[in-house]
Amino acid sequence: MTLIVLDPGHGGNDPGAVNNNYQEKNFTLTISKKVSSILKANYNVTVLMTRDSDQTLSLQARTNIANSNNADYFCSIHINAGGGTGFESFRYNGPILPQTKALHESMHRNIVSSLNTKYNIRDRGIKTANFHVLRETKMPAVLLEILFIDNEADLRLLRKDSFIDDVAKAIADALAKGLNLQKKITNQLFRVIAGSFSKRENAEARVNLLKEKGKNAILTSITRNGNTLYRVQAGAFHQRTNAEKLINDLKQLGIDSFIYVGSVSTPPQPSNPQPSPNTNDYSILGEYLVNPAYLDQFVKKVNKNAPSLGTLYVNIGNEYGVRGDVAFAQAIHETNYFRFTGVVKADQNNFAGIGATGGGVSGASFKTEREGVRAHIQHLFAYASKDKLPPNDKLVDPRFNYVTRGSATQWIDLNGKWAVPGTNYGQQILSIYKRILEEEVLTEWVKLEKKKELLKNELKDY
Repeated sequence: MTLIVLDPGHGGNDPGAVNNNYQEKNFTLTISKKVSSILKANYNVTVLMTRDSDQTLSLQARTNIANSNNADYFCSIHINAGGGTGFESFRYNGPILPQTKALHESMHRNIVSSLNTKYNIRDRGIKTANFHVLRETKMPAVLLEILFIDNEADLRLLRKDSFIDDVAKAIADALAKGLNLQKKITNQLFRVIAGSFSKRENAEARVNLLKEKGKNAILTSITRNGNTLYRVQAGAFHQRTNAEKLINDLKQLGIDSFIYVGSVSTPPQPSNPQPSPNTNDYSILGEYLVNPAYLDQFVKKVNKNAPSLGTLYVNIGNEYGVRGDVAFAQAIHETNYFRFTGVVKADQNNFAGIGATGGGVSGASFKTEREGVRAHIQHLFAYASKDKLPPNDKLVDPRFNYVTRGSATQWIDLNGKWAVPGTNYGQQILSIYKRILEEEVLTEWVKLEKKKELLKNELKDY
């Protein structure tokens, strides 16, 4: 069986490259662990890591691990620094094994190709160098430099969990292709779900929308806690890569979807870290799904005098990696559709009830709507992440430092924290968000139907 040694650069007393509190050693360990998990879950391969914790390890100790275990390939993972941007990779600049060059070039091309399907990352090229870990290893070896920690745009990407996941997958896939790793035989089925709805007519509208865009889909249903959910299944595959390709195709068409993983014979269970908001494990951090204009349209159906905050919530949410559209749903819940019927009043620009701790206390006030939205997003960021605020960002949330950082990564984790007792607080937010999603789908379907009718009428004249 193929043996791969993964080498997370630096560690322990050696932080590597540093930018404020961000250290190279932490990024490299996180990426390497994810690469190892992907490889071991999907391929017949043995993976060793030179370190699997924050420990100090000499360069010689790293190469000794690879050499003493007769590894087939050595991959050292680093984050760059020095005022540049992008991705580059290295092999030894002296005598090398015949397959080293071909494997290196294959690795590099596949990683760049994979990452640039989603990110516009500069390809700094295939390079050679006299690095210890490349010179002293007895097997083909490569050293990867993933972005620049001292480049603020690169650092913003490195701070995103979704980007780290994509980097790990790109490296794992490149290793699998270059080393011709054999896939594990499995009876898993990867189902692409393009919508999950409580109302059958909304699910049928999504099926019709997919058909309009040239994609087949079937309607399925499941029962949870006595409630029936109608799912739109756009495909089912034995290989996850095929399911991911369909997800990318649907995204190009403006349709978001996710993967449910299960055996062929049993009902699928959610494996995606960002599943349907109908479930209880929907994360606070992630990407928005709803068009900002539709957020405003949704709330104005109830309150025509509501402020237009959709774009602010989505844009500011993106700065922190927070789902701005779900935060908007939380603001609807907190303000009663921006009618401010509680102790917090409209002129406070406090859309999240920050500081309204009960007993008639009206909470914080903010100078502008933008500042109020930023405070809301910052408060969510405090709960969902232990990271520092983005560089040069100004803290406007007066209660940011009262939050136990990282104590609520899912919306339902806010139960009893954001609201007391708030036993169903997160579920109420997701219920509003689900209605927003369902109505947006139905609206788009109606628009398509009207467009079809107009086209039919126009064609009558020919």
